[in-house]
Amino acid sequence: MRTAGEREKGRAKRVWLSAGRRLAVTLPVLWLVVTVVFLLIHLVPGDPIVQMLGEGATAADVSTLRHAYGLDLPLHVQYGHYLAGVVHGDFGQSLRLRDSVWHLVAQRYPFTLSLSFAALGLGILLAVPAGVWAATHRDQWQDRAVGVVSLVGLSFPNFALGPLLILGFSIGLGWLPVSGSGTGWSFVTHLILPALTLGLGMAAILTRMVRTAMLEELGQDYIRTARAKGLSERVVVYRHALRNALIPVLTVVGLQFGSLLAGAIVTETIFSLPGIGRLTLSAISNRDYALVQGCILAIGLTYVAVNLLTDLAYVAVNPRMRA
Repeated sequence: MRTAGEREKGRAKRVWLSAGRRLAVTLPVLWLVVTVVFLLIHLVPGDPIVQMLGEGATAADVSTLRHAYGLDLPLHVQYGHYLAGVVHGDFGQSLRLRDSVWHLVAQRYPFTLSLSFAALGLGILLAVPAGVWAATHRDQWQDRAVGVVSLVGLSFPNFALGPLLILGFSIGLGWLPVSGSGTGWSFVTHLILPALTLGLGMAAILTRMVRTAMLEELGQDYIRTARAKGLSERVVVYRHALRNALIPVLTVVGLQFGSLLAGAIVTETIFSLPGIGRLTLSAISNRDYALVQGCILAIGLTYVAVNLLTDLAYVAVNPRMRA
């Protein structure tokens, strides 16, 4: 007969093994992302060397610089060199900025991560109370009001909502800065409008998910049993129903984080934030192969990491999965 400590160690070992298996499954996904991006960026018309030197560059200068960056090698040889560099942590040199890709991404990525997590936190903080409130007042005016507000939130894309927020809160009221970034408290104030632009759409989606999941849980037998035992409605709703309702919501949060990273590209452009989104657009327009690949790889790694954390969060939320 195993002791409680041995059973707990066994559960922890199974959790770590499960996390390791999920991480191993994501490695082929990352390889596929890197490969597709490498091939697509090389198939796009245009010569990055000619674009960098200008139309007046001589053929000798173009040939010399192309050889210096290894762009005169066959495509499969370039691909092999790039994969070898990625394995060793070397993502190459930016053609346009003449700096290492790793350094450029490391400089810009904290802004994108701050924006994405701020929008994610805002979406969750708005969606969970609103979804629970709508579910506990089903078919009443509160439920209909939440439905109308969430529909409005879904109807505004980032590129439309961002300028409206700038017109209202920056130009009209003068409460928040229009664009750019800062340090300390200034960084927070510069982040509010971009986070609202990204987070409100996500809050609308999550609100509907929380409402649907809560309605399903509130109709279960264990909820009726908890009420029959005399538990308060607050305990029944928040301790029992909401905990189980969060499991499908976590799935959507993990998937929507990829949308936040993609939406950050547009949002950073609107608010002139020095994040990886603007860096990616600049690299694409300049045919900066190594920098595009580095930016996409960083976004892919973040998305994979968030989905792995989402899988681990299932175990923390649902006691049955820990068993």
